[in-house]
Amino acid sequence: MGYENVKFSENTTFLVTGGAGFIGSNLCEVILNMGYGVKCLDNLSTGRQENIDLFMERPGYRFIKGDVRDLDTCMNACEGVDFVLHQAAWGSVPRSIEMPLFYCANNITGTLNMLEAARQKKVKKFVYASSSSVYGDEPNLPKCEGREGNLLSPYALSKRADEEWAKQYTMHYDLDTYGLRYFNVFGRRQDPDGAYAAVIPKFIKQLMSGQVPTIHGDGRQSRDFTYIENVIEANLKACMAGREAAGEAYNIAYGGREYLLDIYHGLAKALGVEIRPKFGSERAGDIKHSNADISKAKRMLGYEPEWSFERGIEAAIEWYKENY
Repeated sequence: MGYENVKFSENTTFLVTGGAGFIGSNLCEVILNMGYGVKCLDNLSTGRQENIDLFMERPGYRFIKGDVRDLDTCMNACEGVDFVLHQAAWGSVPRSIEMPLFYCANNITGTLNMLEAARQKKVKKFVYASSSSVYGDEPNLPKCEGREGNLLSPYALSKRADEEWAKQYTMHYDLDTYGLRYFNVFGRRQDPDGAYAAVIPKFIKQLMSGQVPTIHGDGRQSRDFTYIENVIEANLKACMAGREAAGEAYNIAYGGREYLLDIYHGLAKALGVEIRPKFGSERAGDIKHSNADISKAKRMLGYEPEWSFERGIEAAIEWYKENY
């Protein structure tokens, strides 16, 4: 269970792209704590310097300020690397509808550059962040790999394109690739600020500061919210997976289903506040309901998520209380 028993050879080095971001910085921290080397590649466009300041003096850690849109940067970053954990991307469905060319350059070309660099530098395994958004308008629950609908945003398209490119690199170039379709990840270091901030940290910060949060839509939409520790486990387990699991994409979630309105009231209760939310219009490109079938990841990657939504929310609230 978890990743406590995951072991690599002594001098193993990981490259974490987007390593100054929410998920990337957590991956860097855990891998350093396990005693392995970490290169962190980030252009700090959405990643935050303060997320990685605490690693700067750690032995085995190296920060590379650079952009995945530049192939030479990717090539240099992959030098001497055993495993790539590719998290660098621009998130947000609504923002991608406003900026399609930008999302293509960052999320598709950036990933392709990393795949090519990993191939040329003979990286052992390439694990990359995909997204539950690839299911589009497919109405059935739970969401199951191989049963996808029409894509509803440039962001979703970029993640689906990443999966197809990765499959080509496994098929033709002998690079073991593993796509992780993240479902609504939350936890420590997730940014609560900005117009496109994720809903859980945004609600927590607003409720803590006495602001009135806005719920987009009627609040009856549901999500498979997934605590950061489960995502860390999935990345590390994918690095240990066999060749037969390569070239595929996997749902990474807890396998639960939480309604937005219930989450809101639960957070307000946990924080001891009574604030009625405002309701706004639904966001373009959003999926109404999301819930993951994680049986493929369990079977092929040995993924066994330990952190339930309730346990994760408790840990997240404590972190935001201490840091905000």
